[in-house]
Parts: sequence; structure tokens; C-alpha cells
Amino acid sequence: MNKTDITLLKLLQENSRVTISDLSKQLSLSRPSVSERLLRLQEKGIIEEFTARISLQALGLDTLLFIQVSELKKRPNEFEEQIKVENSILECHRVTGTTNYILKAATSSMAKMSELIDRLIPFGTLTTSIVLSSPIPYTIILPEEEVVEENCLL
Repeated sequence: MNKTDITLLKLLQENSRVTISDLSKQLSLSRPSVSERLLRLQEKGIIEEFTARISLQALGLDTLLFIQVSELKKRPNEFEEQIKVENSILECHRVTGTTNYILKAATSSMAKMSELIDRLIPFGTLTTSIVLSSPIPYTIILPEEEVVEENCLL
């Protein structure tokens, strides 16, 4: 990856609906060159997919919470399969330390949150944190500078 690739990644994360023509102008490259770079970044697995960020609040999912699951009472693969069907679970991360999993969830109300917690209680000990605010709800992901400089020398 070089600096042009990094700028391309930044532009795509700011607006994934940007056209090849607009990218071409912003990067001062031809449209075929931009398309080729995009394809290469996808083939390398750097760009995994193109998606839309959805507003949870606009969908009525005003209660955002993190749930730590510890003292797991089922095998990890069983737990993971069972929580995949929970529509309220946005993310699931298996972690090290005394906590086994950290779940990110969103519900439409405290009552729905309570129902979700009740469904999760049989899996282990839960510690729930309700999000009050998100000062950094999303950040653009770019490689560290050392990696870029190293790759530019190759």
C-alpha cells in the first residue's frame, strides 16, 4: 500500500457511495487506475465489503449496551451459535481475561433490554453497561505510518 491507496481508503470510509469519477478527480488518477486499485485492495482483503452505516436511533433502537459474559456455562461454540439468532446483538467478541465475551447490543426500550438479559442469564454471569454517549461512534481506519513508510520503500 502506498499513500494514494491510503487516501483512497479514507475517501471510501468517508462516503462509500462516492463514484469512481469523483475518486479519480480527488486522487488525480484515471478511472481505470482507481478501479484497478479498488480491485487490488479487495483481492488483498484490505477492503472486506461495502456497507452502509445505519442510525440505531432512527430505527428506534435507543438503548445501546455492552454485556460482559463471564463464567461461561456452555462451550464457546454452543454459546456463539445461540447468540447468533439474537437480533439485538450487534457484535460479539471472545476476549481474554476473566470475561469470556463482550457483546454489543441495541434495544428499543429498557423492557426489551431486560428481556434480552433474561435470555442471556443461562449462559453465564453478566455485567451490563448502558451507553450514555458515544464521543467516538466510528473512526476511519488506516494503517499505521510505519507500515506505510515500510511498504513505500519496497
